[in-house]
Amino acid sequence: MQFGIFTVGDRTTDPTDGSTPGEYERIKAMVTIARKAEEVGLDVFATGEHHNPPFVPSSPTTLLGHIAARTERLILSTSTTLITTNDPVKIAEDFAMLQHLADGRVDLMMGRGNTGPVYPWFGQDIRQGIPLAIENYALLHRLWREDVVNWEGRFRTALQGFTSTPRPLDGVPPFVWHGSIRSPEIAEQAAYYGDGFFANHIFWPKEHTAKMVGLYRRRFAHYGHGTPEQAIVGLGGHVFMRRNSQDAVREFRPYFDNAPVYGHGPSLEEYTRETPLTVGSPQEVIDRTMSFREYVGDYQRQLFLVDSGGLPLKTVLEQLDLLGEEVVPVLRKEMESLRPAGVPAGPTHAARVARRDAEAGA
Repeated sequence: MQFGIFTVGDRTTDPTDGSTPGEYERIKAMVTIARKAEEVGLDVFATGEHHNPPFVPSSPTTLLGHIAARTERLILSTSTTLITTNDPVKIAEDFAMLQHLADGRVDLMMGRGNTGPVYPWFGQDIRQGIPLAIENYALLHRLWREDVVNWEGRFRTALQGFTSTPRPLDGVPPFVWHGSIRSPEIAEQAAYYGDGFFANHIFWPKEHTAKMVGLYRRRFAHYGHGTPEQAIVGLGGHVFMRRNSQDAVREFRPYFDNAPVYGHGPSLEEYTRETPLTVGSPQEVIDRTMSFREYVGDYQRQLFLVDSGGLPLKTVLEQLDLLGEEVVPVLRKEMESLRPAGVPAGPTHAARVARRDAEAGA
């Protein structure tokens, strides 16, 4: 199983001292966080894609390309690549280029994002969000698998005899996750292609996540990709830790109360009770994370959010130390001991190339 972190790249004011990181500071901090993730033994670093303040990661492949040059084994991914407002041709070329530069340590997560105005900024209509996601990915899927593509659709000009360059590394495209919080159509899309399904698993109760993952698993099997248990599932999660639970709650409360996505609504206690947000000791994070498999089954990737809401970089790096030293080693051992034979491990480029070659030789 793969463990890692994802960032949304927000520049939020720290409510404890009133400071707000500049764009340069926040971008550099994300690089530091990624390198620290590799140092402490995590497997994945993923970045969001946003095109509006207070966020900075408007160009994920630029950021990930820089991180690729400064890491050796970390899988570099996105926690959203906007399939609705990016040109599929540009996605195909950008991520294939990144795949070569990173020696295959690349995958990506397709999503529609959470910022409605991004649609007109890029010349699209938000009312066509689901159709755009479906059509654009159908094209992207072909661009990575066919050397010459002829294409005609609703939302972009036709392609005639087009070849996307560079071609995917070793002839194997980057692995794709389809991320969604609430849309069953996206779970269906992931199942249709036999791709991964990533449930953000932050804002909604566990019952909702269980329904979405269950739908994806059933449809994955329906399309002939394997058993429901063999479907490729990823989960998000938000944690804040101190060795003493009371210290964690006391320190995190002002960040929760003032966070743009959490604040001024339910209390911290209500939110941690009703959603997977976990604020407490490393053991509490272990126990809560282990409980996820009780309602989604054995899964392949767990990504934690640890750097949002104005937390200072020093605190984020301390969170990574706790993840790497006390949480992930236990989770990795326990999850692996429970994983039945036949349930696949997390996707890697090397494993996918080996599988392709084995199937070709069979």
